[in-house]
Amino acid sequence: MPKGLTFLSSMALAAVFALPLAAQTTPDADTVVANVNGDEITLGHVIASVAVLPPQYQQLEDAVLFDFIIEQLVQQQLLSQEQEGLTTRNKLALENEARSLQAVQTVEAISTAEVTDEAIQAAYDAQFANFEGEDEYDASHILVETEEKAQEVKAQLDDGADFAEMAREHSTGPSGPNGGALGWFGKGRMVPEFEAAVIDLEKGQVSEPVQTQFGWHLVILNDKRKSEAPALDAVRNELAQTLQQEAIQAKIAELTEQAQIERSELEGVGPEIIRQTTLIQE
Repeated sequence: MPKGLTFLSSMALAAVFALPLAAQTTPDADTVVANVNGDEITLGHVIASVAVLPPQYQQLEDAVLFDFIIEQLVQQQLLSQEQEGLTTRNKLALENEARSLQAVQTVEAISTAEVTDEAIQAAYDAQFANFEGEDEYDASHILVETEEKAQEVKAQLDDGADFAEMAREHSTGPSGPNGGALGWFGKGRMVPEFEAAVIDLEKGQVSEPVQTQFGWHLVILNDKRKSEAPALDAVRNELAQTLQQEAIQAKIAELTEQAQIERSELEGVGPEIIRQTTLIQE
């Protein structure tokens, strides 16, 4: 259990909470699980507390978590009863939190209404219906340290030597043992000089020696294709987020246009006033 909290014994805890729970055959959010000097703690309070726990606490067994949350709420209630009310700072923080939670509720309502399976499918169709794809290349290379060595290997390839065998024998790159195979890649994935050489090749053609910061390369283009549109499930979350953001921004624009918003000018002070926490210390 989290450090820094003390708990009643299991027997004492059972004695405190057995009666309220036993009296409820169909518990709901208003079911009272504890009464602290006349102040009620309900099952709704417990469930709401559990819902916002960090993931590591969510993994606790329900029986352990149930007792722990109730005891935590009891202790908080005891401590809160020592205060007559909230400080100015905490009142303002509570107002900010309430405002934030209500805004989140609006966002959730917008998402439910606008981010539907039908809307996601429509967004997918609009983005990928005419998808033509981009060029992708399957190439292999042989990397050596000098141009002279590259020319020597190129001459052997021109005489009919097998590219993969020559890569395994001569390439100093990590792909050498695999015959120099680089697999499929699109534009922007390789250094410019290497990419330019690949783009200029025909299928099965071997390039002239190409210099990059890694050394000298001989490149063969094994195959070329157009990339395919991603599957709907692969981009579903991205599309949903875009739809949500667009719907929220549209709602904010609508509400802003309809609202009467006045922003006051603060005379004699600058933005640094936001650091003056002494103004809310009452």
